[in-house]
Amino acid sequence: MTDLTSLSAADLAALLTSREVSSVEATRAHLDRIDAVDPDIHAFLHVAAEGALASASRVDERRAAGESLGELAGVPIAIKDVLTTNDMPSTAGSRILEGWVPPYDATVVRRLREADLIPLGKTNMDEFAMGSSTEHSAYGPTHNPWDLDRIPGGSGGGSAAAVAAFEAPLALGSDTGGSIRQPAAVTGSVGVKPTYGAVSRYGAIALASSLDQVGPVSRTVLDAALLHDVIAGHDPLDSTSLDETWPSMAQAARAGRTGDALKGVRVGIVRQLAGEGFQAGVKQRFDEAVALLTAAGAEVIEVSAPSFEYAVAAYYLILPAEASSNLARFDSVRFGMRVMPADGPVTSERVMSATRDAGFGPEVKRRIILGTYALSAGYYDAYYGSAQKVRTLIQRDFNDAFGKVDVLISPSAPTTAFRLGEKLNDPMAMYLNDITTIPANLAGIPGMGLPIGLAPEDGLPVGMQIMAPARSDARLYTIGAALERLLEETWGHTLISRAPDLTATEMFASEEGAI
Repeated sequence: MTDLTSLSAADLAALLTSREVSSVEATRAHLDRIDAVDPDIHAFLHVAAEGALASASRVDERRAAGESLGELAGVPIAIKDVLTTNDMPSTAGSRILEGWVPPYDATVVRRLREADLIPLGKTNMDEFAMGSSTEHSAYGPTHNPWDLDRIPGGSGGGSAAAVAAFEAPLALGSDTGGSIRQPAAVTGSVGVKPTYGAVSRYGAIALASSLDQVGPVSRTVLDAALLHDVIAGHDPLDSTSLDETWPSMAQAARAGRTGDALKGVRVGIVRQLAGEGFQAGVKQRFDEAVALLTAAGAEVIEVSAPSFEYAVAAYYLILPAEASSNLARFDSVRFGMRVMPADGPVTSERVMSATRDAGFGPEVKRRIILGTYALSAGYYDAYYGSAQKVRTLIQRDFNDAFGKVDVLISPSAPTTAFRLGEKLNDPMAMYLNDITTIPANLAGIPGMGLPIGLAPEDGLPVGMQIMAPARSDARLYTIGAALERLLEETWGHTLISRAPDLTATEMFASEEGAI
């Protein structure tokens, strides 16, 4: 990889600001990297090389003219294909939207452009964000840069893989039940799900409206914080957007890199999120990271959240119910694919049926059927209504826990990246991969995933999840950056700097990453 592609977004931004490097040079370096490795990774569904270079040239011209630019101006970024872009296809990983170019940008995309970041293209994802492995994309799976035979997580595996493979220093993802944090865990990257309502969902193709949240993907906590500051804030176009002033996440992350940021911090380990069924290497690295927190002055306390036991069951009733409603708009009439019935009369109902049959993949169909059933007469109270009651209990468990501790921690995923195809035909096994991340979405609280080492069994990344009370996103960045600093001091390097070079003949796998 080139020197420019190996830099963090913050370091690259500093070089751009000082004009030691041009945005065109940085953008071209990342486009060359994409050309070199993405045929094997398949992180991108669309690469906007011409548009990216044109945008980079404009930033260079404005910088040369002495204009005041944002901190990340000229830095390349990848965008999950669930977000609408008015100059690139937006497919949500589905055939039913193949080739569709929206007439507008998502609010977060508009804010990226206003901050002069350079969109490189759109990243692969599970169809309509339904999946934990990016194997449910209609355009083929993405591969994990650490081991090309393994999954990169999902549904945002394309964004995580692009960052981990040094194809982009930053990416945008969306998190409905862990789709930012879980891919971060298995690719050794950093991913953040902000407080629900902190970042606009306008222009994010909806899966489950009460759960979806857009957030940053990066290689460092500071980079995620810098991107968070760009995309966050009230949006009148989003009725769920919180109308309040947010502190600087970048300032919070920088504070975590200095001093005794962890001293006196009360850290809660959730008993229900670190028990039976977790890979031994994941548990080992998690325990070692906890020991680092303790040595740095944090007070570690075990807390119980008994309702978390029912989180997965509640989630997989609420999400399909909302999905069945949201996906009803794909009716062959207003936009997207239209398929005529093979024979018989042509009616709107038969055209819709033929279109949805051809356009939706098996996982989408499965969840639409489940959601429609849960919302049907006679079953609403027994299923959807009961799931919402469990959701309230989970929110109460979080409130009780945060009365005792400042943050909660758990592994970001119960295992390292599993092999492609290993769980594809076992939906329940796939769903359980999000067991640690789902509760935060049900409660609407912020969560961060960051790498804490490599599992000794397979040399693959392990992630830790940090959760904070709603609206306390800055706390995640301070504590996450402090832990990141401790880990770097222990290893003598950042974990991502030890990622495999995909141009080499052998993939990286060793005991490195142990604490």
